[in-house]
Amino acid sequence: MAESLVARFRTLPFEIRQYLLITGNYWAFTLTDGALRMLVVLHFHQLGYSPLEVALLFLFYEAFGVVTNLVGGWLGARLGLNRTMNLGLGLQIVALGMLMVPSAALSVPWVMAAQALSGIAKDLNKMSAKSAVKVLAPKDSANAGSALYRWVAILTGSKNALKGAGFFLGGALLTWIGFRGAVIAMAVMLVVVLGLSLLRLKADLGRGKRKPKFTEVFAKSRAINVLSAARCCLFAARDVWFVVALPVFLYDQHGWSYWTVGGLLAIWVIGYGGVQTQAPRLTGLVQGGPRTVTVFWALMLAGLPALLAMLPLAEVGWLVAGLLAFGVLFAINSSWHSYLIVHFARADGVSMDVGFYYMANAMGRLAGTVLSGWLYQVHGLSVCLWGSAALVAASALMALALPGQRHTA
Repeated sequence: MAESLVARFRTLPFEIRQYLLITGNYWAFTLTDGALRMLVVLHFHQLGYSPLEVALLFLFYEAFGVVTNLVGGWLGARLGLNRTMNLGLGLQIVALGMLMVPSAALSVPWVMAAQALSGIAKDLNKMSAKSAVKVLAPKDSANAGSALYRWVAILTGSKNALKGAGFFLGGALLTWIGFRGAVIAMAVMLVVVLGLSLLRLKADLGRGKRKPKFTEVFAKSRAINVLSAARCCLFAARDVWFVVALPVFLYDQHGWSYWTVGGLLAIWVIGYGGVQTQAPRLTGLVQGGPRTVTVFWALMLAGLPALLAMLPLAEVGWLVAGLLAFGVLFAINSSWHSYLIVHFARADGVSMDVGFYYMANAMGRLAGTVLSGWLYQVHGLSVCLWGSAALVAASALMALALPGQRHTA
């Protein structure tokens, strides 16, 4: 069976083989990234850390992502996306290694440093994968725009489905083999993936025809600047209630086990990823250019957390239903944004435009993560939800400055 699959893989066109290799690499990394986040949130809350202290453990993870996307995009254009992708895998292995120390040695500064490396690794890997799609996607057909959107949607959606599986895996491994055992198992898996990636991924993938200056990482395109600002608010709106507030609320207020919390968030992110793969069909229901489609779906999302904040959160059924509905609409928004950045990016040096955009994405996650811990600790989950609604509304307002011409997808 395995030999048959390998033989079929070798008969595929070169671009498809490279796309599948990149997607597999991205999948493996994302699985460990989701599991590690759930492990850290639940394990350190169990140790007595407050919600804000748990959020601060991710401070460097998100903050270093801001810098990494700028520098990583520039490095990808100069060195090749295969090298930046493999560097991300290697750094994640080092970060996991840092967390293998005995529990007594897991001080806050040590965990924050490990999370900083993990954040650098995640954004190098993600920037490389998203940029590579622009390089490998078909360009000759009349439906090149639609093909690009489908490739981006499949990569993004499948990645998020695996991230959801990672949440479940993190909760399960914490229950079965404990924090240290889970970290060791994930590191071993990534060592195998890195070896395959070094052997099979094309050298100089996405490398620019010239050596760009570092100052060129700052996007000069109005469309990319506007989209980046909207993306920043969009992801802050998700993380302000999803990252720390929701899992801690379910654990503390409803008495859910690690397994149950991890399982719910896993189902949410897997479903979210599944919706993303269908986003080209769903966004096609709204006729218009980038501005019209972006604003429409943002406004559809904005009212949902506000409505949820007014419902009785003591009834867990309302919370779960609202979470699932939020996931569907957020997935459509996220996938559409991911397509637009690849669509607007320059063909030569695509990683720099994508890196700048994901720098804004990381800034949104950073703000959302810190706000999630602080607002929940001081005001509770309802205020986190109101903050989410306000941030999505801000994203919609920013999107009004996007180009109005009809898109090609």
